[in-house]
Formats: sequence, C-alpha cells, structure tokens
Amino acid sequence: MDSSTILQLPQLFSILPKPQRVSRAYPFKPWKKRTSQPTRFQCQKMYVPGFGEASPEAKASNNLHNFFTYIAVSIVTAQLQSYNPEAYEELMEFLGRHSLNDGDKFCADLMRESSRHKTLALRILEVRSAYCKNDFEWDNLKRLSFKMVDESNTRLMRDYVLETSHEEREK
Repeated sequence: MDSSTILQLPQLFSILPKPQRVSRAYPFKPWKKRTSQPTRFQCQKMYVPGFGEASPEAKASNNLHNFFTYIAVSIVTAQLQSYNPEAYEELMEFLGRHSLNDGDKFCADLMRESSRHKTLALRILEVRSAYCKNDFEWDNLKRLSFKMVDESNTRLMRDYVLETSHEEREK
C-alpha cells in the first residue's frame, strides 16, 4: 500500500463528522432529588408494575413448572395403571392426601413417604424433565397464547360495542 494513502490519527479525526450539540428544553439537573417515581432504565419492553419480587415471565415459568409436574404425574399414573396396579393404587392414595399445586413440595413429600414412593417420585421427576425438554411444544404455546389473546380481545370489544349500541337505540 502506498504510504500517502494511509491517514494519520489526527487526519482521521478531521474527516469524521463533528458531533451535534443537542439543546435540551429541560436540562438534567443532578442536584435535584427526584422523589416522584423510581428511576427506570429506558428499554423497548413494557414496564409492568407490581412484580418487584419476580417478573411476569418468572411467575409464568413457575406455573409451567408446576404444570409439568401435573403432566408427569398424569403420565406416570397412566403407565402404572396398565403394568403395576399396586403402585398405581399407592400413588392414587397419595394424590388423594396431597395437593399438586406445588410440584416440588408434592415430589418432596412423595420421596419421604416410603422407599416405594421414593421410586415413584424419581420416576415423576424423570418424566417431568423429559417432557419439558423433549415433548412440550414451546412454539405452539406461543402461537396459541397470541391467538387466544387476539380472539379474546376481539370478542370482548365486539360484545361491548354490541351492548352499548343496543343501549343507545333504546334511549
């Protein structure tokens, strides 16, 4: 390469456009204490108030986690019913006494019930993991959720318009 075509560092800065000064109608004053609202970072996501302890996604993830336990219990009970009726009866009796609302608590209680129940709990944990990783259709969940929200919003708005237009005609 020819040495005359290589720009020196000061020359490079001279050909770059100069930054424009932005005039602000309300300049930032760091000495003023803001007390009205907490500082939020600017991002493209919607701010969701009231989820300080966990994001909406974290709460939905927790619900899915418990739902996967429910699915795993359903799968294991169906399997046991056909090839191990005695274990099926034990699991059904345990289900009658314990709630499946908290999947981890259910599995922990099942493990501590007896050695036979521990084997059932380990099977449920195995099925829960396999179902979540291999069989649950995450893309289908997203598609169905979008569809459900859109259809529900449309139905609610249509019902409201029909209801209010009917009331106006009666007046």
